[in-house]
Amino acid sequence: MLLLCLDRASADRVMREVHAGVCVPHMGGHMLACKIMRTGYFWLTIETDCCQFVQRCPECQIHGDLIHVPPSELHALTSPWPFSVWGIDIIGKISPKSSSGHEFILVAIDYFTKWVEVASYARLTSARVASFIISHIICRYGVPHELISDRRVHFRAEIDTLVQRYNIRHHRSSAYRPQMNGAVEPANKNIKRILRRMVETSRDWSEKLPFALWAYRTSFRTSTDATPYSLVYGMEAMLPVEIEMGSLKVALEQQIPKADWAQARFDQLNLLDERRLRAANHVRAYQRKMVRAFKKRVRPRPLRIGDLVLKVIKGLIRDPRGKFRPNWSGPYFIRELTPEGAVWLMDLDGNRFSEPTNVD
Repeated sequence: MLLLCLDRASADRVMREVHAGVCVPHMGGHMLACKIMRTGYFWLTIETDCCQFVQRCPECQIHGDLIHVPPSELHALTSPWPFSVWGIDIIGKISPKSSSGHEFILVAIDYFTKWVEVASYARLTSARVASFIISHIICRYGVPHELISDRRVHFRAEIDTLVQRYNIRHHRSSAYRPQMNGAVEPANKNIKRILRRMVETSRDWSEKLPFALWAYRTSFRTSTDATPYSLVYGMEAMLPVEIEMGSLKVALEQQIPKADWAQARFDQLNLLDERRLRAANHVRAYQRKMVRAFKKRVRPRPLRIGDLVLKVIKGLIRDPRGKFRPNWSGPYFIRELTPEGAVWLMDLDGNRFSEPTNVD
């Protein structure tokens, strides 16, 4: 079949009509080139031009597939010592409500020992979150150096006043980026999994919450190679089955005199620092292993200030278009960029976003 060779202006018109004309198929670049050739047209750089044309199409970009390949390496968060860095998050609204009317669970986790504190509420406000931090963290374990949370309204107002009063560094994760608070998210998942398997009816979960918390504290954590209970108290917790069945530990403690038992407990407390140092070394080795595994999936997307980018539209945002809504919004300018992967955006009219967005 003889093909008509087109100049640049005619080629642009043909690509525009075939790609986004009356039928508007919006096919990919290679398929667009094949369809133009089947229609009877040709020029020397047809395939390259078609691929570049599709990449510049606004409709193809905002309705493009979501990108799941990470663009940057993993930045592991570490805590220098127990109760120095806490992560805090909220589970809820939980449906159905508990028999006491509770539908929120507030979860706080120590980044070093993985020790978890929780409380359930019928209604959660920033004042109650501040009260939880004072009663469950500060009054029990001292003032932490850092507090990590997301950007919910529950972690504002009274929380800002609290962290200023006690000189606590408060870090907020960027929007829709729960991975930054990486310790508390697995804790949420594990607590929900334990509760699902413990509750007999769906409305007694608040009564089972203390038992789920105890189960989590006495369970082995891979990242620390120890249980949170042992890293906090220097010994393993006595489980009810050990009393009922008479384990070796119970038998030995019943046989030794009280003075020898006190000396053994004293030795356990003296070795607690060594146990924590061993856990700290294991955490660093575990994080290096995770970083190496994560790095294999990274595909860098270098960004610079002034670049035009699109932003993912998450499923939490309601849109009247329903199933036909785009996956991306924009374009936006990058007005500020950090090495850790947070960007501050600005739209084409010069309106600035007050909250950062992660490059993912």
